[in-house]
Amino acid sequence: MSSISVTLPDGSQQSHPAGISPLEIARAISPRLSDDAVVAQVNGELRDLTRPLTEDTELRILTSKDPQSLEVYRHSTAHLLAAAVLELFPETKLGIGPPVENGFYYDFDRPEPFTPEDLERIEKKMWEIQARDLPYERVWTKKDEGLSKYKDAWMKCELIQERAGEEFSEYTLGPHFIDFCRGPHVPSTKRIKAFKLLSVAGAYWKGDEKRKQLQRIYGTAWFSQKDLDGYLKMLEEARKRDHRKLGQDLELYMIDELAGPGLIFFLPKGATVRRVLEDWMRDAYVARGYDLVFTPHVARLDLWKTSGHANFYSENMFKPMELDDAEYQLKPMNCPGHILIYRSKPRSYRDLPVRLGELGTVYRYERSGTMHGLLRVRGFTQDDAHIFCTPDQIENEVVSCLEFARDVLHTFGFEKYEAELSTWDGGASGKYDGAPELWDLAEKSLKKATERLGWNARFMPDEAAFYGPKIDVKLVDAIGRKWQLSTVQFDFTLPRRFGLEFTGDDNRKHQPLMVHRALFGSVERFFGILVEHYAGAFPVWLAPVQAALLPISDRHAPFARKVLQELKMAGLRATIDERSEKVNMKIREAQLAKIPYMLVVGDKEVESGSVSVRNRRHGDQGAKPVSQFIAEAMKLITERTPFE
Repeated sequence: MSSISVTLPDGSQQSHPAGISPLEIARAISPRLSDDAVVAQVNGELRDLTRPLTEDTELRILTSKDPQSLEVYRHSTAHLLAAAVLELFPETKLGIGPPVENGFYYDFDRPEPFTPEDLERIEKKMWEIQARDLPYERVWTKKDEGLSKYKDAWMKCELIQERAGEEFSEYTLGPHFIDFCRGPHVPSTKRIKAFKLLSVAGAYWKGDEKRKQLQRIYGTAWFSQKDLDGYLKMLEEARKRDHRKLGQDLELYMIDELAGPGLIFFLPKGATVRRVLEDWMRDAYVARGYDLVFTPHVARLDLWKTSGHANFYSENMFKPMELDDAEYQLKPMNCPGHILIYRSKPRSYRDLPVRLGELGTVYRYERSGTMHGLLRVRGFTQDDAHIFCTPDQIENEVVSCLEFARDVLHTFGFEKYEAELSTWDGGASGKYDGAPELWDLAEKSLKKATERLGWNARFMPDEAAFYGPKIDVKLVDAIGRKWQLSTVQFDFTLPRRFGLEFTGDDNRKHQPLMVHRALFGSVERFFGILVEHYAGAFPVWLAPVQAALLPISDRHAPFARKVLQELKMAGLRATIDERSEKVNMKIREAQLAKIPYMLVVGDKEVESGSVSVRNRRHGDQGAKPVSQFIAEAMKLITERTPFE
């Protein structure tokens, strides 16, 4: 029998007979490693632990400690779900079942809708199959045989036609389940320890609303019950913080079907918070050397043809409007407008960098079923800025952008964040624009910028935009969720398309470097993230109503109104509740409205010229002179304290 050489991660080499499996090698190294093993990495490729090795191999045994293992584990759980559905509902046709962030889903074509009771039955059946310790076995099928076998399963036939070679792999799970799949999978169902089905929703085949609507069952799977319980607890907390419910309860914003989905109406309270956000950002722009501009919401289609958006971004744009002189397009981006401002007059190297900033509203087409509160909309305002500079200025400009992003996070109460640096593939695919020397300059500048700030940016190879590399900043909210927020992007394409120039110190024309930069990302999305981060209880400086005067009876109302005017004169956003209700009810309703301070006024307060202060977080804080309360509240507002 021939032998093969197996190189392990520590560099050591072992000789084994050809045909040995990674699982057998793991067992020989350590029974514990064998028990913990999830999948094998063979010469850089993920493979089943049971798949025989037939040539010299660099081998890694991946366990639950390796992030890649969790995707394989969840994909295997998706197959377990599909097997359970077929046992209970054999008439069901299978779609696809990939792993996704925090879980998995599977799409099914079935005449009857799945009910909550069905999900309970399916999950119970999954545990029954798990206990059978069924192996995930890989088999090969010829394409013509597969098409014949799946002739009544239209989705599988379509996938085989699109993706399969002359032979393709399938995975079995017991005698009744087989599915077209590339794998890999865990060795057997017994390896799956903790999972939970979460919900069922409609989903169009391949995301195309013109195709058949399927039923998508979502689930989550973790390596331990402890991890699963922690995730379910986080989901429950996330439900309490859902900005869509809080937005309605706190009267922050609304969506009206008469106007259309994905179009946001900010109500007075929400508009107040938004105004504070935008005022802070505009002030920060000016302080950091940006020039504020405004650009039109529509422009001739020719502008978007020049920028390239009409070609590469058309599916995300609304249809052009036919006017008497030309076709016009709602803007999906602010950058072409800023470019026109830059090139509106000659520029010298002495003028650079030129930093143009705008809180500009853009419009992007989203399919009707994809909108999600404030997080995914059709019209939104970007805090957009574009920097035009020379190559020797670029690193400092990127550092300034990242410092600005960090200040945004800290100001609004986010202490944890991560950075990702997305790079190109070296030009191998041909899908990226720009010369190699520009990519090299840009990527080195981004890397140096993160190093200067002490950021340990995660590299994301082949994840850059086609027009240049970028840095994305992801914040971590109060319950540990990550949100994509700020981005800093190079652009080699638009300066060339628009013929941008500046006169250098050599008196010759040069093309400036261009950086796209957004920090909130979009005001609407950032607003929604803030609502969920604070569970609607904004810090004092952001709260739409900062203090509520609560007179105990009608005779206390005149003094309360006088105090109200003092608060407003000092700059506090205050209101008064003069209803003939018991003060405990007024306190309870102010608490539900998440107002930071409730100021109770009765006989003692009128006599002493004070207010009885109640904090929504800490409760009763006793009587204070009005001037003292104003001074303490204004200090929190001026310092933008995250919590009162």
